[in-house]
Amino acid sequence: MLPNYFKNELGLRNLSNFLLISGPCVVESKSVVFKTCEKLKTLTDKHKIPFIFKASYKKANRTSGKSFKGIDFDKAISILESVRYEFNVPVLTDVHSALEAELLGDIVDVIQIPAFLCRQTDILEAAGNTNKIVNIKKGQFLAPQDMIYQAKKVEATGNKRIMLTERGSSFGYQNLVVDFRSFPIMKKFGYPVIFDATHSVQMPSKENGVSGGNPEFIEPLAKAACAIGVDGFFFETHPNPAKALSDGSNMIKLEKMEELLKRLLVIFRASK
Repeated sequence: MLPNYFKNELGLRNLSNFLLISGPCVVESKSVVFKTCEKLKTLTDKHKIPFIFKASYKKANRTSGKSFKGIDFDKAISILESVRYEFNVPVLTDVHSALEAELLGDIVDVIQIPAFLCRQTDILEAAGNTNKIVNIKKGQFLAPQDMIYQAKKVEATGNKRIMLTERGSSFGYQNLVVDFRSFPIMKKFGYPVIFDATHSVQMPSKENGVSGGNPEFIEPLAKAACAIGVDGFFFETHPNPAKALSDGSNMIKLEKMEELLKRLLVIFRASK
């Protein structure tokens, strides 16, 4: 059961189901964002899945300086604000500095701390001070046991509305693996634990300065996490991943989302 603050602050229902955090990697255009959100909203309403729409307003962590980082700041933020009111869904986006957390605290519903920044105390404290729900992604370099210290940095601000997200661990160079022990370890801390199945199949910097991926493993990893017991899933999706401007190699095609969710629901209900 998801905590009541998902209902009280985000207006989400069906908290006995798993949470879905989903959307494109980054705000590319209004059309891509709206098409994706409309489809996801329809699916989650149909299957009674609590849903948070996600999209980064910019991508600060790029292997190459030539990679797409995002559109104009004001335009991207305007699109995210429009999504909240057009589709009546809560919105999540990343922050990369304490200042960004302060700026976005009044605009989005969930503040996300990127994996590479998960130990940055000033960012965690600033995110906590927004009094918004904070999703901390576990660094690829970090033991799951150490996530309690990152969560406590947010809690020290008086904000206990925290999620922890597993997104794979570095395995040598240009590869990630998922240590499924991390789910029961992090669940002991008392926060909702989310599995980011799409970034977990990423192959960082694999393709000449651009990250590759193995999307065929998204579903089996998600099924395994579901059977172990997670509180939600983080899936990046796009109408046409081959043409996505960021992380297309590890996204799910939007038209395939419903069947994936249906299969996960079967496992989730059976594991209760």
